[in-house]
Amino acid sequence: MRVFVTGATGAIGRPLVGRLLAAGHEVTGASRSPAGLDRIREQGAAAVRADALDPDDLRRVVVEASPDVVIHQMTDLGAADGAANGTLRRVGTRHLVDAARAAGVRRIVAQSISWAYRPGDGPADETVPLDPTSQQPRAGMVDAVRALEETAAELPEAVVLRYGLFYGPGTWYAPGGAIARALAGDPEARFLGSLRPDSAVSSFVHVDDAARAAVAALAWPPGPVNVVDDEPAAAADWLPALARALDVPAPEPVRAPRPTDGPDWPRGASNALARGRGWAPERPSWRTGFATQLDD
Repeated sequence: MRVFVTGATGAIGRPLVGRLLAAGHEVTGASRSPAGLDRIREQGAAAVRADALDPDDLRRVVVEASPDVVIHQMTDLGAADGAANGTLRRVGTRHLVDAARAAGVRRIVAQSISWAYRPGDGPADETVPLDPTSQQPRAGMVDAVRALEETAAELPEAVVLRYGLFYGPGTWYAPGGAIARALAGDPEARFLGSLRPDSAVSSFVHVDDAARAAVAALAWPPGPVNVVDDEPAAAADWLPALARALDVPAPEPVRAPRPTDGPDWPRGASNALARGRGWAPERPSWRTGFATQLDD
């Protein structure tokens, strides 16, 4: 199968390109930088320079590659700039879907997130609607996710992967990453002061498990699928465990609950649908997964 990958040099893109090639697919990876193009070629894939915010440029390279499927792994997370990432989700996805349609592509596998669901009690499955909140900055994030998913669904075979929080090489949670620096007290760390071991629930997924799901999704039915590990957890549990794994100080526990604690608090996600399709995380829990990052 001919596969065109955007975000091919990102935290998921790198293991994804390797797994696609190992599975016998013909891969073209896109990057905006010469260094990124070199990394793609070093893995054995074809490399093309493309800017997702330039519709004509993106259309040209996708049409020339003539893929059977497009995999959308584009993010703009390096500076933790939510507005820039939102623009890429809305505008970049629009350009990619238009380029795919021009190339006659029917199938897209697109990266989404599992923490945009309507708040509620217990892990969310894919039948739970996205959060209708009007409170910023969450509303802007959810609106961008909704735009990404609706735009991708314009293609007849759109699989939307709602990933958990990424950890592993190249992520914020890896040794030396943004979260690790914040926990270590780096005064320039973007997240310093915002990491609270409270009752807010999150779901995680290792980037290699996320890449495995993207390869499997080449044959999945259309629609959204949560790609998360087996254990949604409160920050009060996972944040101290991450700090221990990284050998950095843990934040002080939050002794008084926030006013929003309870059934309306962030809830994590269920991976039952993905498991039913044959995918299972090789790192089923962050409890052991955080520590293995040191060996990745």
